[in-house]
Order: sequence, then structure tokens, then C-alpha cells
Amino acid sequence: MNQISALGQLLEINIGANCTLRYLKAGAGKPLILMHTIRTQLDYFQEVIPELAKHYTVYAVDLPGHGRSSIDTKVNYDEPYMRQAIVAFIEKLDLSDVTLVGESIGAVLALTVASEIPERILKVISSNTYDYETRYADGLRRGNLFSNIVIANYAVPIHGAIFAFFENWLFLGLSMKGGLRNKSWMPFRLLSEFNRAGYRRGFRYVERNVFANWRSWDKAKAQYTGVKAPVTLVYGDHDWSRVSERQRTAKALGNINIITLENTGHFGFVDNPKKLLEVVLEL
Repeated sequence: MNQISALGQLLEINIGANCTLRYLKAGAGKPLILMHTIRTQLDYFQEVIPELAKHYTVYAVDLPGHGRSSIDTKVNYDEPYMRQAIVAFIEKLDLSDVTLVGESIGAVLALTVASEIPERILKVISSNTYDYETRYADGLRRGNLFSNIVIANYAVPIHGAIFAFFENWLFLGLSMKGGLRNKSWMPFRLLSEFNRAGYRRGFRYVERNVFANWRSWDKAKAQYTGVKAPVTLVYGDHDWSRVSERQRTAKALGNINIITLENTGHFGFVDNPKKLLEVVLEL
């Protein structure tokens, strides 16, 4: 695949082990990689890509199993698997002086990838790190009562697969609403794209498998001590994480400072893109 979108060039890369990643490339300059949240895709960053492309060569990646990247129902979509996929992406494109930017699980991956290949990473911006779960889909279930009830059902064997099969744009939108503060609803065109991706063959397996591997995102904090690049740690004031959990992550990274964005939820790059853009560009 080699297509042109309104944001840039859409490409695919085979990183081995039956895994192909779709990514968008735009702009010029040193590389900057964008990594999205659970259940979204590279379109998640549509509000910030045009401005970032004025300063960087932007690579917005569909994480394994997400968006239009390949799906393999024989693998576990846990943090180590996702991490190795992004490492392979960087190595195959032979990128260096890389700025890693991620939100939610993407924020965790920004840190663990930086730990894995420190020689290639220039700096890291991690927004609303998803590294505190103590149960299945803990973070998402904190968003609102609807999310707590619906996502809890996903965890039930057999029943959960049937329940997930009937997910639609309304269910998805109501769940995501719990991660917004500045906006009342996920932009409909964006939500529709997320919903379409959900109907790909095998995606429900991916969705439930990511949630089922919740322990791996909590364990990922053990990798943070290996991060050598400067880190900017950002949280929305209404992120799902608790203050103590944010402080724990900051401590694991060497007692770094936390930037808190007012009137911002978990989906910060959608909820408050202007402020996140300022953080990334250090304006």
C-alpha cells in the first residue's frame, strides 16, 4: 500500500513474524513517531500531525492489530509484543535521533522502546501513561459507569466474545466519552473510523487480548530505569490515573517533573490537542 491522504503518505512495512504495520509519513526533519491509545489508530493524531510535520518527519503508526495493521490471532498483544514491533519498525527504517510521542499504552511504549534502544532515541514525550492496572481494563473502566459495566463483560469467557461482537459506534462512543473532559464527545468522523476498524476480521480478538494482558502494562514500569533520553511526562488533570500512580511513574523515571494539563481527560490529543502540541514542540 502506498497512498496519499490529506495528512501525508500512507505506507506499510513488514517487520517480520507475520506482522505488517501501516503508518503515515509526513513532513521533513528529524523523525518523530506517534503511538496511539488502546482501541484507536494513527488517525487519533489528526489534529496535531499538520503542525508537527512543519518541524519533523512524522511517522504515525497503527500499533500491531490496530487500525489497518495486520492481525494475527495466534499472538498475545501484550506490552513486550507491541514494544518489539516498534523497535523493529525503527530499526528497519534505520531511524536515529528519534522523538517518541505516545498517549496511554502509546506513552508506555514510548518509554519502554526508549529503554530498549537508547542509542536511537533523542527524547520522549509520554502523555497519560497506562501503567497502573490492577484488573482487566482497569483504566478504561474508571471512565464512567457505562464503560465499567460493558468492558467488565468482555472479560467473561465465551460470553465476552459474544458481547464484544455487538460493539458498535454508540457503545464505543459512550465508552470513550469517559476519557474526555474538554469535549463532550469523540469527533464523529474519527469515531466512525475507529468503529470501521473494529469490524475487521480478528479485531475483536485483538481488542479483548490487549485488555486480557493488562498485567504486562503494569509490569512495563520495570523497564523505565533503562530510559536514557530526556522525558517529558504529561497528564490531563482528569486522566483516569490517580495522583499516586502518576507520582509512582515519575519516581520510576528518576523523580522527573510532571506537567498537568487543565480541563483535559485521558484522550488528550483529541480532547486538548493545542496544549499537547505546545508540549511536544516546547513552545
